[in-house]
Amino acid sequence: MASLTETLTSETKKNAVVDDCCALIDAEVADKGGISGIAIKAGYAAVKNIKPGFIRHAVSDLLPDFAKALEPLFQEAKAGGKPVAAHISANASRAADALLTITDTKVRNAQSGLVKGTYEKLRGTAKKNVEAAVPRVGKLIEKHGG
Repeated sequence: MASLTETLTSETKKNAVVDDCCALIDAEVADKGGISGIAIKAGYAAVKNIKPGFIRHAVSDLLPDFAKALEPLFQEAKAGGKPVAAHISANASRAADALLTITDTKVRNAQSGLVKGTYEKLRGTAKKNVEAAVPRVGKLIEKHGG
């Protein structure tokens, strides 16, 4: 069986996976409410407006690392005969920690002050927000990876 990274980043699937990831991010940001939602929406809009194409490029760049980080949950689901989306959702905290480890490392090495500043302002609530997105992430993986 192919790894999650091989599956999601194959030449035949990567563009569709990146498109779906970008749509997932747009939907998650749109769903945010309250004061923190305003900050998230403003930060996201600033990044998208100042650096058009940045989100798509970042998703494409991060996809292999994200897939590798979620590989253990994917393999557990497959080995246990469980639906991938349900298993990943049931382990939202683990999934969020795995994904945030990747973004924390990438942002530390980022050249853009805007990206670093925006991420640092939002990092305090990031785990909660990533956990909220995990069900959509699980469905995306199930759609493209089995």
